[in-house]
Amino acid sequence: MAELNELIMEQLHWFVILMVIMILILWITAAVQGAKLRKMRRRYDAMMAGSGVEDLETLLVQLKVQMDEIEEGQGNHAKMLDSISRNMKGMKSKVGIIRYNAFGERGNDMSFSLAILSEQEEGLVLTGLHNRESSYVYAKPLKDGQSIYPLSPEEKEAVTLALQKG
Repeated sequence: MAELNELIMEQLHWFVILMVIMILILWITAAVQGAKLRKMRRRYDAMMAGSGVEDLETLLVQLKVQMDEIEEGQGNHAKMLDSISRNMKGMKSKVGIIRYNAFGERGNDMSFSLAILSEQEEGLVLTGLHNRESSYVYAKPLKDGQSIYPLSPEEKEAVTLALQKG
């Protein structure tokens, strides 16, 4: 036993040096971790400032609820845009007009044929015939760019002009 005590006493300074080194390493590690924790705490406080909530869980729940509301609103907007898009296809957006002298003997190009069509090529042709004594206006419905009534050459030209604008 004396030999063991003597061996320990001989190596004691190495043992003390090793313990001091280990304590220094642990102290440095604790200081670094404390600095990281303070930095994280400052960032957490900055994030939570002004949010009106006490903890991160409540904030995340509120954000999830807001996100769900935004997604619902986005879905409603997509449906609305779909509806608007379908309605716009039915709107009369293609127009062609031809002015001409229907009677040829006197006057200017006061007569006209006006074709108004939708994307589905549905609409009408309005024709106004004008001379010094009288004026006449005719309307002919169009479906698929055609009318069940005979079209004059000027009316056909107005329809062709309107269809070219698509």
